[in-house]
Amino acid sequence: MLIAGFAVFIMLAGIGVVSFTWYSQKVLLPEDTIPPLSTTIYSSNGKVIAKVGDQNRQLVTIKDIPQWVQDAVAAAEDRNFYRHDGVDYKGIARAAWNNLTGGDKQGASTITQQYARNAFDNLNQDTYGRKVKEAILASKLNDKYDKPTIMQHYLNVIYFGRGAYGIQAAAQTYFGKDVSKLTPAEAAVLAALIKQPEPSATHKGYDPAINKEAALERWNYVINGMITEGWLDAPGKPPHPTEYPLKSLKPPSKNNNGDFGVNTPYGNVINYVSQEIREMGLCTDDEAAATSAKPLCSQALSRGGYKVTTTIDTRMQEAALDAAQRARKGSELYDQPKNLMAAVVSIDPSNGRVRAYYGGDNGTGTDYAGKNTDNGVLSGGHSPGSSFKIYTLAAAINAGISVKSRWKGTAFTPKDTEFKVSNAGADRVDCGDSCTLELSTLKSLNVPFYYITEKIGADKVLDMAKQAGVTTMWRTDTNPAKAYDLVKADPKDLAPEPFFNVIGYGQYPITVLDHANGVATFANRGVYNKAHFVQKVEKQNTTTGKWETVGGEKLKSQKRIDPNIVADVTSVLEQYPAKVNRRLDDGRKAAEKTGTWELGDPKQPRANGDAWMIGYTPQLATAVWVGNVGARKAIKDADKNDISGAKMPGAIFQRFMNDALKGKEKLDFPPAANLGKDEAGNGEAPPPPPPPAPNQPCTDPTGLFCPPNGGNNNGGNNNGGNNNGGNNNGGGNTGGGNNTGPGFPPGPGGGGGGGGILPSTAPPRQTY
Repeated sequence: MLIAGFAVFIMLAGIGVVSFTWYSQKVLLPEDTIPPLSTTIYSSNGKVIAKVGDQNRQLVTIKDIPQWVQDAVAAAEDRNFYRHDGVDYKGIARAAWNNLTGGDKQGASTITQQYARNAFDNLNQDTYGRKVKEAILASKLNDKYDKPTIMQHYLNVIYFGRGAYGIQAAAQTYFGKDVSKLTPAEAAVLAALIKQPEPSATHKGYDPAINKEAALERWNYVINGMITEGWLDAPGKPPHPTEYPLKSLKPPSKNNNGDFGVNTPYGNVINYVSQEIREMGLCTDDEAAATSAKPLCSQALSRGGYKVTTTIDTRMQEAALDAAQRARKGSELYDQPKNLMAAVVSIDPSNGRVRAYYGGDNGTGTDYAGKNTDNGVLSGGHSPGSSFKIYTLAAAINAGISVKSRWKGTAFTPKDTEFKVSNAGADRVDCGDSCTLELSTLKSLNVPFYYITEKIGADKVLDMAKQAGVTTMWRTDTNPAKAYDLVKADPKDLAPEPFFNVIGYGQYPITVLDHANGVATFANRGVYNKAHFVQKVEKQNTTTGKWETVGGEKLKSQKRIDPNIVADVTSVLEQYPAKVNRRLDDGRKAAEKTGTWELGDPKQPRANGDAWMIGYTPQLATAVWVGNVGARKAIKDADKNDISGAKMPGAIFQRFMNDALKGKEKLDFPPAANLGKDEAGNGEAPPPPPPPAPNQPCTDPTGLFCPPNGGNNNGGNNNGGNNNGGNNNGGGNTGGGNNTGPGFPPGPGGGGGGGGILPSTAPPRQTY
């Protein structure tokens, strides 16, 4: 019986060996051992503005990990690491006996086994079968890699709490430094965390911010282990630390997870970064073609491990938020009605870099400055109103029409239409049917701009906007509104149908980003640079640990608009800041234009729904929009006043530009080129009025036929020109007897006297 029993034992043992060998051969070692890596997104001035990823992890190679960091981890988790072959069989036997006899449950996993469990799928079940597979993988890993490589893999995959995966993220999260800068004392803190980094139902864990006493006890355990193993206080080794590094420890932060930045105003910037990475070809939409070098585009940022340097300037971004974000105390929207929303986009005209972008408070909701896609429907535009007239003005000059040409300004109903063209509801204006294009721009008159669009063709206006940088335009008479791609389409195929002559004064919605890009082309004297958010993309070489540039901006400046046309447009728009009282600080010159579009509600026929301020200096182009969050309502401030372009958007624009340009050189614009024909309009110049009697105010509304002194040696009422009317310094040319505002244009020899640009009988509700 003994012999038979022994024979059965031998047979069973043989079957076990054969079975184990067969099973171990079936367990294949995965080739790709690189864990998911987070992407860090930086501003143009090197500040971290976001981290994106399923896990907050940055790869680091073993050469950049100090030896005492490696030793601290070994002292905490596996003191036989440098001696065993991947599996500590004595430890397994000890743990098994302890578990069978009712002691505390022990795993006896080596660092190599822990790495296998964390790196490979299907190894997280707490079963003995998992333990067997884990041990097999550990043995195979030990055969394939040397100890430093295994340690590197382990330190890049293990979780340290506070959302930090891997030693590099842990060093940054807990101590705000690179792993290479950790001290032995700090290394021991991180090593102590591995056993239980976060609280459970039975233990508070070893985060010193949560469980200080246990963290200190565990830290001492690690330090003592390092001394025992000869990794401290030995020749060539550091002395043991005597003080827990509490002073250098950072408190927990909500920004530690892998998606920091998504739920901030930088969230929309992240969305553009993702889109541009796709356009650079750094990812693929084809799952079959995706590799570790080129991940799926849906995973490019969350698993790709990139470093992305954006175009955003954090100082300018903060200036935009200070001016426009409701949550910022003291902003223009702070304590204003909850239906109001603002958007700000600012671009460097010389290269197209977006310096500030505010389209919402996070990257998961509506982007009010750009495009949004919901169930395949593209949305995002706002009617630009008179701010769009900069493109119509440029198209007119391009067609040979001078800014001094005269146009009819009286409201009328175009032939074969059912709508009336008026000037913000006014049937008549003071210039009557003799409004210069220059004055029509500055007074935001719609009638002359309709006539101009009709004469040159709506397609010419559309093409000018396209050349400047407007990529998308919407028709809102359908539900949902229909978007049209201007980049791919011929303007002749889109105007005058579906975009009719009302395009000339800004009926059709465009995005704030596109408008800012268009304005930037004017600021750059007609040279277009595509607005973009990415300067440089780097990816880490997983073998060397070095960062390699894999993508970046490709500037393709294009001369799209004649610089002389731009000079004439600018010569008109640079008069606007004084007109709407939105001058920039220290006499800095700027070209500006407001825009307002009505709500379109028959019950509130004069209520505004969108308000804009756009403008530029030679260094910076900015577009500001104020409208509604969600459903369209009349936009009114806290005092129930209508919001027009010069009000809240103007205040945001002025405040932002002053802050963003602080310390920058003050530059001038080129002089006007005076292109086009003065007789190109459909209006008529008024006959010269009779000369005024001595010492009587001049009655010519244009001022062109007034004596140099304004008529009474004092500009009409001591406000026309410096009280020096008699020396050719007087008389603003349309208002010598009005006490409001700067004169326009300056009288002969004058400097723009105190007369207002309009007499006191200005038409009601003229929208600027």
